[in-house]
Amino acid sequence: MNEDLGGFVIGYVPAGVDGEVSDFASEWAGVRFRTRVWERQVEEGWRVDLRVHVLRGGRLGTLAELREFLAAYHERDAATWPLTEFTEGDVTGLVGDGEAFRLIEPGVAVDARAEPERVPEPELRAVVAGVRPVAAPGPAAG
Repeated sequence: MNEDLGGFVIGYVPAGVDGEVSDFASEWAGVRFRTRVWERQVEEGWRVDLRVHVLRGGRLGTLAELREFLAAYHERDAATWPLTEFTEGDVTGLVGDGEAFRLIEPGVAVDARAEPERVPEPELRAVVAGVRPVAAPGPAAG
């Protein structure tokens, strides 16, 4: 799906992630979220395969500040949250325990979450690395 999500496109979605796709907007602690969720119907109801959040807020100035914010958001201890730095192409971020995130620029970040058995870590890193700004339309052909 290449539709705009908060000024960005999600350039990569792993094979097998499909079903219903929904977009949401929310805010928490001064950070605005634009979220896309892929979920599928299972015997027990619905299961989320993948969530991608585009976050915007002044408190997201560095990757460390993004980590602190997400730790608070997920009610985790930032000091003990097991994350590993990764580089995927020209993108550097953090990954661990079914979540990968990166700072796109100061004040703008992307975060992807999935069940590790459904979307393995390399795939999650590729999702985060594939989130890019919407291309500006070129000049009209004349």
